[in-house]
Amino acid sequence: MRERLVRAVRRVVERLRPPQFRYERFGGIVHLAWPRALVFVSRQMARKLGRAESTLWESSPDDGQVGLLSAPLEAHLQLTNKCSVGCQGCYTAATPAGAAGEWGLAEWKLAIDALASRGVFHLALGGGESAELPWLPEIARHARARGLVPNLTTSGLLDRASMDRLVANAHLFGQINVSMDGVGDRYEAVRGVDGFARADAVIVALRAVNRHVGINCVVTRHNYDGLSDLFAYARRRRLAEIELLRLKPSGRGRRVYDSLRCTDAQHRALLPAVLTLSLRHRLRVRLDCSYTPMVAHHGVDEKLMKWLSIYGCAGGDMLVASKADGRLTACSFAEPTDNKVKVVDLPEYWDRDDAFGAFRQWRAAEEPCRSCTYLPLCRGGCRVVSVHTSGSLHAPDPECPRVVDYRATTSSGYHLPLVS
Repeated sequence: MRERLVRAVRRVVERLRPPQFRYERFGGIVHLAWPRALVFVSRQMARKLGRAESTLWESSPDDGQVGLLSAPLEAHLQLTNKCSVGCQGCYTAATPAGAAGEWGLAEWKLAIDALASRGVFHLALGGGESAELPWLPEIARHARARGLVPNLTTSGLLDRASMDRLVANAHLFGQINVSMDGVGDRYEAVRGVDGFARADAVIVALRAVNRHVGINCVVTRHNYDGLSDLFAYARRRRLAEIELLRLKPSGRGRRVYDSLRCTDAQHRALLPAVLTLSLRHRLRVRLDCSYTPMVAHHGVDEKLMKWLSIYGCAGGDMLVASKADGRLTACSFAEPTDNKVKVVDLPEYWDRDDAFGAFRQWRAAEEPCRSCTYLPLCRGGCRVVSVHTSGSLHAPDPECPRVVDYRATTSSGYHLPLVS
């Protein structure tokens, strides 16, 4: 069985072209077009796949440890901060006027060139509302030409011209997810705008031309009980996936964070609820990295989590992001650690000892994270939530059930008021 797998992977790899294979200290990463996956392979497996020796393999022991990657796997690019909708929880605080100093087509092409030179695999393009940019298709074509897969997130609340342009160019994107935070009235309860029908129309139009269309849903206490309806809707529309996102105290989201964030009971019940819905509706589900504490809470086998690539905060490691003016950040929800560093500077910045500040220093986490066996995977939970509630990137994620239980028995640390 193992030899058949090796031969199958070898046949796929032989049809790939650089940068579809990237050398790493542990071996390398194979980018498969089908099934769509990034496969981490050991040095031994890389050799079996016909890869030559690498200087990276000379500088570190062959212990199978991943460690810091040679480059991020993906980059989240906020192409614009312009959006006319005004959702109450917008993590970028987008406005109709956008942000000062926003980059245009030429600058973003240079950014993609820089990311490609470092071996980044995927782009996550967003905003604001990047689907309203007339040059978005050219950005997607440029990314493809440089070997990167462009994926897109859109609100779906588009004017007719933007909608038609997006549908006509949907084939350029690897995955298109439409933000859908609930069905019917629940949509408005979360986003603060009545846009369900418009978003649904875009989903229908996109699904007619691209099977890789899904939903992004920000889970809050108001739409949690409606997840079953959302899964049923996704199944009815024949969508590829649902990605569940945790509400972040970023942008306008800071103002509604305390009133919309999920309760402790909802967080504890999330994993079994999502697994049940996924099986019932036969839908692929992705949880964003900030939900890792809620997965670990259930005592999931650490080796299984690693095999499934379930990691906590991956900012400044597996992913990076940028603001609309090109400033490089560790993740989409975080502020830049150095306002002078742009995404085009990533090739040189990545190897700096101080790159991304405390985001890479998760081993310095405070208790109870420091003693938790899941720390190498969870990395202390969501850093954006930690800094919002305590002012420190090293502080434990206060919504982690294990942290909640720990603080219930101690008198130390910041206490986020529980919501029942």
